[in-house]
Amino acid sequence: MDPHLLRTYVTVARLASFSEAARELGYTQSAVSQHIAALEADLALPLLTRRPVAPTPAGERLLEHAGALLLRLDAARADLDRFAAAPRATLSVAASPLALHARTLAALPATGVTLRALPREAVPAAVATGEADAGLVDGIAAPSDPLRLPDVAPLAATGVAEAPLAVVLPASHPLAGRSGLRLDDLVDARWLDAPAAGLPLDGLRGAHGGPAGRGFRTALRYEGTDTRTLAALAAAGHGLTLLPAPAAADVSGAVPLTAPRLVHRTELLLPAGAPTEPGGPAAEFTRRLKS
Repeated sequence: MDPHLLRTYVTVARLASFSEAARELGYTQSAVSQHIAALEADLALPLLTRRPVAPTPAGERLLEHAGALLLRLDAARADLDRFAAAPRATLSVAASPLALHARTLAALPATGVTLRALPREAVPAAVATGEADAGLVDGIAAPSDPLRLPDVAPLAATGVAEAPLAVVLPASHPLAGRSGLRLDDLVDARWLDAPAAGLPLDGLRGAHGGPAGRGFRTALRYEGTDTRTLAALAAAGHGLTLLPAPAAADVSGAVPLTAPRLVHRTELLLPAGAPTEPGGPAAEFTRRLKS
């Protein structure tokens, strides 16, 4: 299967338009049509309906594979490009918002750094494809357990910080005065769904171990990345949220999570086996995070 044809197909399916895909890819519309026809001939299956432009059932199944395949190819190219690249005097770091805390920020070099906040699921891909030299990603885990990260490419993950968790709720909430809370106490509560700024509700459901998809209902969805806004929404009564205890320290209604035994974990991601300039910014950043 030709990856160029596959990339064209994914673009057409995403944009639902041959002409829009041609503009984005820098091809003529005729070339895009030829790519799709060649891929359909190779697979002996129709992949797209034309009016409207939409994936067929076979095309939908191909899309389930295509993203991972193309990402792996991009990661392989980036991995080999690193061997031929000149030593870098700058550092690009991709980080999920909750991975940016006192310890990780203090480890950044004083100059030459580009820091990009990304959704946590996008951080491994950014490192794998060379969009970032290093990544900082966070999540919920049992103490000392590694995070479960998507298998996008060979990456070296190192734990650099763990912190207790706290439930953020209004100061007037009946549970606000407790010395600790269990997830069992909160399954039927209304929660803030904040996939970028907070900890995903799917993670809470998985940690709780209850029936799939049950509990932790959404009261309000927040699509921003500002953790302070998320905490303020919880304090104002728009839904509960779970944050690392240091991030919730200034919220009067924050209560420690005592069971199950979980922590907020931050990991450093680097390309596995890639050459690192001994005195370069990536090596210095890594050394300071691990010290």
